[in-house]
Amino acid sequence: MGSKLIILLVIILGVLAIAQLVRVNELTAKQTGKREEEIPHRDNIFNSRMMLLFMILLYVGFIWLMIKYGFVDLGPAATAHGQDIDWLLNLNFVIIVAIFFLTNTLLFVFAWKYVKKPGAKAFYYPHNNKLEMIWTVIPAAVLAVIIILGLRTWNDITTTADDESVKIEVFSYQFGWTARYSGMDNELGRFDYKLTTPQNPYAIMTRANIDSALNRMMVGSPGQEGIEMIENKLNDPSIVLPRDERNALRQELGRKERMARHLQAMSATYNDSLDDLANNDIIVEDSLVLLKGQHYALSFRSKDVIHSAYFPHFRVQMNTVPGMTTHFKFQPLYSTDDMKEKLNNEDFEYILMCNKICGGSHYKMKMEVQVLEPEEYLNWQKAHKTYDGSDWLNFSESERAEKEAELLKKYQTIAARVEEK
Repeated sequence: MGSKLIILLVIILGVLAIAQLVRVNELTAKQTGKREEEIPHRDNIFNSRMMLLFMILLYVGFIWLMIKYGFVDLGPAATAHGQDIDWLLNLNFVIIVAIFFLTNTLLFVFAWKYVKKPGAKAFYYPHNNKLEMIWTVIPAAVLAVIIILGLRTWNDITTTADDESVKIEVFSYQFGWTARYSGMDNELGRFDYKLTTPQNPYAIMTRANIDSALNRMMVGSPGQEGIEMIENKLNDPSIVLPRDERNALRQELGRKERMARHLQAMSATYNDSLDDLANNDIIVEDSLVLLKGQHYALSFRSKDVIHSAYFPHFRVQMNTVPGMTTHFKFQPLYSTDDMKEKLNNEDFEYILMCNKICGGSHYKMKMEVQVLEPEEYLNWQKAHKTYDGSDWLNFSESERAEKEAELLKKYQTIAARVEEK
């Protein structure tokens, strides 16, 4: 506390001293009869040299800061499109740094070189078409290159994924992530927010979930009144309710009746064959596991507020927005073990983070991501159950070995394509 007070006093005294020096300079100028705009030649020379000195110090400081703090090493881009993004980002940095040095050098060197000399008048130079063309066309051309390359890269990574891409839904909520994998049919089951219940937090659409949500709306559940309970309370002559409470119950009844009508319409038009799409999905809450070399089509949605799915090592970021689905596609090139070897770091792991401040526990909204080799990935698949409780690789005993060998060969072919690049 004492040292801070001393520093504050020194700053205040320094400001007062500078103010007094300026005042003395003004009084001296008045005594000598010089006008304010009449600057001695030696002062102009001094200022021009200070310009050069400031430029040198600026460059030294800039280079030092860039070396010490300017490079954030996320490691090599672990996806195919990530390498394109890194190249484009480096190109932007080269252009920006080159323009920074060019413009500041011209600024300070010209201030030094063309310092006002005694008896010399400034040349009035109001316009030059060639100069106007140069400093308009060149920046426009550079910006056009950056924009065209950026749009091309963005279009490449956001266009519709091909049929070979494995579909995964990443579900965000305060403050966590859940991954829902499409089953062996590579089709994700449908969802509808109106089906969200404690038993169905991801709002997955099946006949059983529709009936459960409708029953919950009509009959109620522990801690939540249904339509029948609210109607009984409003119509019971032995219960005297305050006006505000009665109005609140009526509003709640109207909301639940509207929701019940939506659910009844959903139930009436629902095709039971759609259950198969959801029943062979796989929900994983502890980590997102990927196969090296496989193309993925990720879809994102949010339960509550806007989040942002950020995979720093994959160079992937996409907002997850309540009420809509966003998409991103990518291909992981390096397994987790490959990256450990590349970075010489046995503790390395891929990670999914939220890059939007979404609440008090935003800082811990993370999910581990693993990229596995074919054998590891197949073993991981065999250990997981589908939404309806079946094995992920739901084969009969007679064909299990053959099917697993077929899958392993397929995964090895996918991973081998990466090794060949």
